[in-house]
Formats: sequence, structure tokens, C-alpha cells
Amino acid sequence: MKNLKTIGLALLVTFGTTVATTAQNKKINIEKSQIKWVGKKVTGQHEGTINFQDAALEFNGSKLSGGSFTVNMTSLASTDLKAGQGKEKLEGHLKSPDFFGTEKFPTSNLEFKKVTPKGKGKGTYTVLADLTIKGITNAVTFDLAITENNATSTFKVDRTKYDIKYGSGSFFDNLGDKVISDEFELTINLQF
Repeated sequence: MKNLKTIGLALLVTFGTTVATTAQNKKINIEKSQIKWVGKKVTGQHEGTINFQDAALEFNGSKLSGGSFTVNMTSLASTDLKAGQGKEKLEGHLKSPDFFGTEKFPTSNLEFKKVTPKGKGKGTYTVLADLTIKGITNAVTFDLAITENNATSTFKVDRTKYDIKYGSGSFFDNLGDKVISDEFELTINLQF
């Protein structure tokens, strides 16, 4: 009887340890990961990149259960313009208080709040997260597709919810062809 209790206790400890260790964080390789942005206006669009400062995804076994990202807003760069052809002017304006105010707000954050598997397909999740830009937090929802070593997503953000109203036809009249879309698009490729 004593041996049976000892075996039972050993199995319980082993099982408990196994369950506890199935949850894990996967640190994102910030050197290989990338965020691309696209901002549109009446007369065209601009695109570029922003770098991660830190990022991790949480898994329970093989299933996504959470995550958080910190983005270095001072790394904001245009990729559609070349040096001497307006690149510096655009990047400076995007970093100014008219847009992202990177001197006062050098980082933005995304914190997962709820992760739900999408449909019957493997590896795609609908994520509800808090996105903080310029110290203002709003909920965003997006789909995240995960394979063995990477995760990808594309979603739109309404910049006016973060007090970025410059050139917005929703807030200013008579802008004509100077109107800038309220939404910008982010395409995220995470490598881990």
C-alpha cells in the first residue's frame, strides 16, 4: 500500500510538472522580423518599415495563448523614397508631433488580451489586443497565421483614434488633394 501511494505521488508530481512546462514564451528574432507600413493619400501612397524593440509570443503546447510587442518608433523609415528625393522630409514629418511624436513617444506597444483559434484551420488565430500609440490605448482585432518558425498578419489601424489627425478629411475641411487616409496598414512578419 505504501509503495502504491509513493508511485501515485510520483505520477502526480511528474504529470503536474509536465503540464506546468507546456506553456512557453517564444522570443521573436527582432533582427529578422519586420513591420511594413503603408499610408495612403488622395494623390498616392507612401510605404516603409518600423523595427521591433522587443517581442514574444506565448504558447500553451503548440497553441498560441498570448503575446506582446514593443516597437521602436524612432526607427520609422520610408522605403518608397530615396535620400535627397523627399525621404528625409517625410521621415521627419512622420516622427514629428503632427504624426507619431517619436521624441516624446519613442515606443508603441501591442498586448494580446484574447486569442481564439480561427475556424477549423490549423495555425490561424483571431487576436484581440490593446495597441498603444502616443500613450493612447485602443483595442484592435486581427488574424495571425502561425507556422513552425514564423507568424504573419496584415491589419489596418485608424490613426485618428491615437490623436493623429494631420491631413484627415474627417477633421478638416477644404483639404482637397491633400487628404491623408485615416487608416494605415501594417504587415507583420515575425521570425522566431
